[in-house]
Amino acid sequence: MLLALILLAGCAAPVVQQGQGYRDTNALIGATSRYDAGRFAGPWVVRGSFDLDAPDRVALVQSTGGPAFELCDDAGDCEVLWQARATGQGRYALTRPNGTTRDLWILWVDEGFRTAVVGNPAGDFGWILDRNPTGGADRITAAQEILDFNGYDISQLRMRK
Repeated sequence: MLLALILLAGCAAPVVQQGQGYRDTNALIGATSRYDAGRFAGPWVVRGSFDLDAPDRVALVQSTGGPAFELCDDAGDCEVLWQARATGQGRYALTRPNGTTRDLWILWVDEGFRTAVVGNPAGDFGWILDRNPTGGADRITAAQEILDFNGYDISQLRMRK
């Protein structure tokens, strides 16, 4: 009887909270201190993502309204421009023309600014970015480890060929 009560009590243990996204929102998350907007600017290839509708390419650009993130497909069609307001080191508050908002944090970037990981505390997206569509296997592996460290469920990560 005592064993049955112990087993039943185990069922009442707290469950890991998942937000609306792909990460455990109880896990610590942090933007990289290595971030430099000038070195981060320009085009990136999305090598891995959690969301099915992730863009193929991302670029930090200067627009008439200031810095912005441009999202493009492989054909070069750029349909989304998120105006970016810096909120801290490697952190941005993004706003689309339709008023949709999202936070974007640069979680990690390698020393050469060739590979980066972006996401946010809500965990509603996460991307592995690279300057090239192939190569850098060691950096891509490190990027996956960074996502895992920041509470992302990497079993849901979709890597692009």
